[in-house]
Amino acid sequence: MSILSFDNVSKGYGETPVLNGIDLAVAEREFLVILGFSGTGKTTLINLMAGLETPSAGRVLFKGKPVAGPGPERGVIFQNYSLMPWLTVAGNVRLAVDTVFPELSGRERTEKVAHYVEMVGLSHAASRRPAELSGGMRQRVNVARALAMDPEMLLLDEPLSALDALTRANLADEIERIWEADRKTCVLITNDVDEALILADRIVALNPDGTLGAEFPVAIPRPRDRTAMNHDAAFKALRAEVTTYLMDVGIAAKIEETRRLPKVTPIHGLPAAQAKSAKGMIDTRFLDFSELHKVYPTPKGPLTVVEDFDLKIDKGEFVSLIGHSGCGKSTVLTMAAGLNDISQGAIKLDGRHVEGADPERAVVFQSPSLFPWLTARENVAVGVDRVYPQASRAERQEVVEYYLERVGLAHAMNKPAQDLSNGMKQRVGIARAFALSPKLLLLDEPFGMLDSLTRWELQEVLMEVWAATRVTAICVTHDVDEAILLADRVVMMTNGPRATIGRIIDVDLPRPRSRKALLEHPDYYNYRQDVLDFLQEYEHGATPAPRPAVQKPIAAE
Repeated sequence: MSILSFDNVSKGYGETPVLNGIDLAVAEREFLVILGFSGTGKTTLINLMAGLETPSAGRVLFKGKPVAGPGPERGVIFQNYSLMPWLTVAGNVRLAVDTVFPELSGRERTEKVAHYVEMVGLSHAASRRPAELSGGMRQRVNVARALAMDPEMLLLDEPLSALDALTRANLADEIERIWEADRKTCVLITNDVDEALILADRIVALNPDGTLGAEFPVAIPRPRDRTAMNHDAAFKALRAEVTTYLMDVGIAAKIEETRRLPKVTPIHGLPAAQAKSAKGMIDTRFLDFSELHKVYPTPKGPLTVVEDFDLKIDKGEFVSLIGHSGCGKSTVLTMAAGLNDISQGAIKLDGRHVEGADPERAVVFQSPSLFPWLTARENVAVGVDRVYPQASRAERQEVVEYYLERVGLAHAMNKPAQDLSNGMKQRVGIARAFALSPKLLLLDEPFGMLDSLTRWELQEVLMEVWAATRVTAICVTHDVDEAILLADRVVMMTNGPRATIGRIIDVDLPRPRSRKALLEHPDYYNYRQDVLDFLQEYEHGATPAPRPAVQKPIAAE
């Protein structure tokens, strides 16, 4: 039986349509996931369900009656936490209970609060205030507060998107456990395919034009164990089907005004200035981390963050660096960039010690840090003008335009950075890094702030540009699929403090790579399992004895 339905619903703002002709029925006790990406109207859809907005056309019905506004029968959990900072965990949950159940005695309300605080695993933190909680703990308070209202239906608007990968996975598992215990009707909005497959009875895609797309029933037995699902043929087939659908309809109709990466080959090949700078480099041990340590002084004495990090990387190799939050991945990267002092050991690039920042080591951060008043072309040119002082103006312009074309921004070169979307800004950041003709490219979670579709698209952009240059590269990531997709080797780090290399795997998958092709490759899920197994060993701060790190064989000198 349907508990909530949309009857030919459309919603727009002024002359801008957002949702178009939505017909949707949500069954009682169903866990429905709406899967869509930035700009597709997901939040508008959940707001219509919650009664926070009204449709421009059509009707939204709850139990056969029009939704006229918000109500306690529909509990909403938003992306942001919206907690009262002066109240404790218990106090924030009590606020909801007092509002919805004024007829209960004080003791009964206290018991109800304690029950839901315990349900989300926060009994030990009941007296803490939001400022004393991690992001994951704050979102747990949000979940407890919504559950404590005892709604008939839970509406979840990307509640996990601001969390790190491990916290996100753990909280998704917790939401599934709570749903299994209570079997409330749930609607989850997300852009994460794996999250959808873990939680959903049914997945419905939301297309970029605001219409509903394909439906995917999820018949995988519950409870759904992430590790076991990695070996499940039905999971792998459905994951590939959903991913392919989203890439086909999403990238083909991208709202960000970006285009597919153009197949541009300049008449003269690579820019002449870059070709000159690439001569004379060594091939083996091109980048050499030798017994690297990083120690910070603290009031309680020295804190060793990274210890005995020892890694040899050949010229032209792409390495992914992965591990849980706090394991020192970014610390290693900033030391390689010369932005962070080395406490002990050494880093050599092309046979010379790394000392201080230098454009021969280009860095792409999570946020590209562009000059907002400069155009895309001018932002890239700032670095190029410094790196090629002897080149002619025409040669430098050639370098700038070549890389902006390679990242799909030929049509937006003259747009100010402030007018670009987040995905387009990161494209400029990638073009700027490659245009420096660096000996080493360092990427610190470069796609971490982007929605999944934009992230997938830019991963393929990055792979295509890298294939043209073969610059030696290290990418710090928390995304297992991204690590495997990009890398020749995946380097896994143990937990901090005293983090070090725990394991290294060679990724022997054909290049050029695409996400669609890898999802169908027979070895892909074996590599994925290797990385997942390692990360699981180190979950929740565990420190098992690290397995020997398998280094790539070093050629005889």
